[in-house]
Amino acid sequence: MSGIVIHLPEEDGGAAVTLRLGPGERVRFGRGSARTPVELRLADESVSRLAGEIRATDDHWQLSNLSTTHGYLVENPEGAGEYLRVPPRRVGAPIPFEFSRVVLPSRRETPLAFQVFAPDHVYLDPHPLGGGSWESRTLTAYSLDETATYFLVLVALCEPWLRDRSPVAVPTTPQVVERLGGHGPGAGLTARAVSSHIDYLADEKLRIGVPTPTDGLDRAARRNGKREAVVALALKFGIVREEHLALLPPPAERGR
Repeated sequence: MSGIVIHLPEEDGGAAVTLRLGPGERVRFGRGSARTPVELRLADESVSRLAGEIRATDDHWQLSNLSTTHGYLVENPEGAGEYLRVPPRRVGAPIPFEFSRVVLPSRRETPLAFQVFAPDHVYLDPHPLGGGSWESRTLTAYSLDETATYFLVLVALCEPWLRDRSPVAVPTTPQVVERLGGHGPGAGLTARAVSSHIDYLADEKLRIGVPTPTDGLDRAARRNGKREAVVALALKFGIVREEHLALLPPPAERGR
C-alpha cells in the first residue's frame, strides 16, 4: 500500500501544505503552540491546540477526535452527500472513503477543511480465470475507481488524443476545469482541486516518479511533465480508452 496524502489548501495568505504518511505513521492537527506542536497547523481560534490525530494503516486511515466539545465531519465528495460524523473524544475511527474532506467547526464563513487521499484501494482482476484462493488471484497493477473524480480528470486529460488519434498537447489545468465545469462530479472543480487530483494520480495511483522542483521554473516544468507522464501511461496501458469518453459531457456542452 502507498500510504495516505493529506492536503491543506492555501488560505489567508498561508502556503498550502501537503503531508505524506506511510502505514503506521501519524499526524497531529490543531492550532498548535510552543508546548503543543502539531504537524498540520490550522490557524483558527475556534480549533483546539491539539484537535485530533490521523493515522495511516495498510488499507485505510483512522481519525481521532481529541476535542472534548466539537464533532468533526468526514465527507465523501464523490459519494452524493455521504459523510461520517466523528464525535468528541472518539479515538481511531476508521474512514473507508478513498477521497475525504475533513471539516471542523469554525466561526468563519467558509468551512475549515482539509483533504485526505486514502491508501490505494485494491481491486481483483475483472476477468479472473476460474476459482482459486485469494492468494492465487491476480490484482490489477493500477487500481483506479472509474466512478471517482480523479478518473474523470484523467479522462479529460486524455480526451484530445483519443478523439484526434494524433499527438496533441495535453490540456492545461484551466482547460480541464472548463471542460468539466457544470458536469456531475466535475461541477465546481477548481484549478487547485484538479491539480490535487493530478498529483494523486501521478504520485499514488500510477506511481510516476517526477524530480523534485528547486525553483519556480522547475515547478512549472514539473507540473507540465507530470500531466504528460500521466496521459502517456494511461494511454499506453489502456487505462483510459475511447469508451471512457462517455463519462465526459458532450463536446457541445463545453463552457456551460
